Amino acid sequence: MELDLRFFATFREAVGQKELTSSFEEDTTVGDVLGTLEAEYGDLEEELLEDGEIRPQLSVLKNGRDVVHMEGPDTALEDGDTLSVFPPVAGG
Repeated sequence: MELDLRFFATFREAVGQKELTSSFEEDTTVGDVLGTLEAEYGDLEEELLEDGEIRPQLSVLKNGRDVVHMEGPDTALEDGDTLSVFPPVAGG
């Protein structure tokens, strides 16, 4: 299946582009995609997953909805879904 992946701020810099389309197996979850991104882009400033869970400071959205309100890293993905990954917000 094809997924649209969107990256913001420091993640965009690490990946080298703001959006890409990538192919995954049919039964792929959000956690699977994040694990693949970690392995593929070693320049990410921090890990996306911690002990199999999405790091608390990250925002990961499936089709505009935060996966924390779904099934977290176990959220199923379907062909054509958009997954957006936001790094922690800093400032004061």
